Formats: sequence, structure tokens, C-alpha cells
Amino acid sequence: MGFESQDVERKVLAILGTLGDSQEAVGSTIIAKQLKDRGVELSERAVRYHLRLMDERGLTRLAGRRAGRIITELGQVELKRAMVARKVGFALSRIETLAFRTNIDLDKRTGFIPANVSLFPKENFNKALKTMKPIFQAGLCVSDLVAVASEGEAIGDLVVPEKKMALATVCSIVVNGALLKAGVPIDAKFGGILQIRNHSPLRFVELIHYAGSSLDPTEIFIRANMTSVTRVAEDGNGEILANYREIPAICKPLAEEVEAKLKGSGLGGILLMGNVSEPVCEIPIELNRIGVVLVGGLNPVAAAAEAGIMSESHAMSTVVDYRTLVRISEI
Repeated sequence: MGFESQDVERKVLAILGTLGDSQEAVGSTIIAKQLKDRGVELSERAVRYHLRLMDERGLTRLAGRRAGRIITELGQVELKRAMVARKVGFALSRIETLAFRTNIDLDKRTGFIPANVSLFPKENFNKALKTMKPIFQAGLCVSDLVAVASEGEAIGDLVVPEKKMALATVCSIVVNGALLKAGVPIDAKFGGILQIRNHSPLRFVELIHYAGSSLDPTEIFIRANMTSVTRVAEDGNGEILANYREIPAICKPLAEEVEAKLKGSGLGGILLMGNVSEPVCEIPIELNRIGVVLVGGLNPVAAAAEAGIMSESHAMSTVVDYRTLVRISEI
């Protein structure tokens, strides 16, 4: 593909992205303005030219002379495929962004913390809660603090769609944020499946590195039905969602202080903190580093999936006000 073709495709994808973000038809004037906001300089005339070509390719269609264009199903597929290469490492970027947005004051118990949001069909929500509550009670999650929202209500940055109920669970990135706020650098390595034997972490049996992933590993493992969280809650044996981080060895005392404050605020996340330069759950580590295993925030949702209750999960998706959270037992 020549430079000129690459430039055309870049502009086409930029226009598709603008249309894909809109819930209604958009005209060339608005598209040109939104493209400029994204750093893409295209005149209205140039936008109209590209739109005609995109109509011929079946990527867009005219919704009316004044109404503007809408993206077609083929256009959505093209946009999704083209974005994959750009999203490599996107999971790591989201972790870093949410860690930075975490501003909880663990002494005053105020501020915003990262959350995963799972959308359930309204008719299945109570059944899902019944399945998930034992997982919260067994401590196989970051916290038993949650938020619930009905259709049309906002939960963090998300608005719940029609016929859905949303459950926000505390994301393990709260540990990243709390350590970052305390001055402890933390390196997010991967998400994985952790084998539990006799109630104790044994080894990682599957893993996906954040730096090479366009999706959150947790979502992939849940869809693939690779967990046995319910069994772990019942008899202490099985596989759960977990994440792996590393910190400098010199920071361990400070990290332990942060861990204690998190627990005092009804938050957890740290399943295991290793010793200096020693492998953790069979993961090798470099000199003067410490491995930290975090429990996955979506383990309760994974248990629901094991019971056949599917949901649409948005892991690492938003931040919520700590003061709006309630204990799962109160729902």
C-alpha cells in the first residue's frame, strides 16, 4: 500500500470513527469539526468527497440530504478490524489511566476508585446476585463494596442501556492507584488464571501480557469459561481470575502500609506479596524486585458465567465515588 493510499485509509477510518461514536446521522460540517478536534484537518468539501467514496464501498449510507450519513454494519466491521493494531497495549494504557484517576484518601475514605461494570439482562439480575454473593463472602474479589444501577441511570462514565441492570465491582487497579499515590512505582505485567489449592495460591496456569493485548485479559478468560470460581468458594480448589504486578524491593514496607489501609477501608486486592527476588506463584522475577498477586475484581461475574448467566462486562472501564458504594449484603 502506497503512502497516498495509507493517507486515504487514515482519513476514512477517522470519519468512520466519528460516525461510529454518534447515535444519529451526522453531516459533513459536524464531521469536519469533530475531526479537527481529533487532530485531523479535513475541509467540509474533502469530507463530502470521502463520504461519497465510502458510500460506494458500503461503509456509510445517506440517511437524508439534510440528515447526513450513518455508518453501516460493514463500516462497523471495517472500523473494528482496523482498530485492532492500534489497540495493542491498550489494556496497559487503561491500567495506567485508571491508576492516575484513582484519588481515594484512605484516611478520610473519600475520593474515586476504579471499577468494572457488568451489564446483566434485567430478568436475570436477581439470579446472578444469588450466584455471586457467596463469591464476595469468600473474599474472592477486591471488595464486597458495589454499586447497582438500572436502565437509564449512570454508573461512573457509563449509562445503563434499556432492559439491563448494571453491577459495578471494585477493580484491582485500586491497588495500583493507592500505591502510586503513596509514591510506590508499580509495574502491571499480566492478567491470568491462578490455580488455588487448599485455599492457597499455587501457580498461574494461563496468562496474557497487558503490553500485547487490545482487550482486558479478564474478559477473555470469562468468555472462554476458563474459571472455576464457585468451586474455589466451596472447597478451596480450582481456578480464579488474578493479576500480577511488580514493585521495587525497597518499597515493600510502604506497600504493606498501603495494603493495611486498603483493608481498613473495606478494600483489598492483594492476594500475595512475595519476597525479594523470589518467584511468586511460579513466576520468575528480576533482582531486587517483588512480585505481587492481585485477586481479579470480576471473579463474582465469572461465577455467574459458570452458572450460565452471561453478562457484558466492561473491565477497567470507569471510576466511581467511594461514598456511593454499598456492601453486597445490603442489595
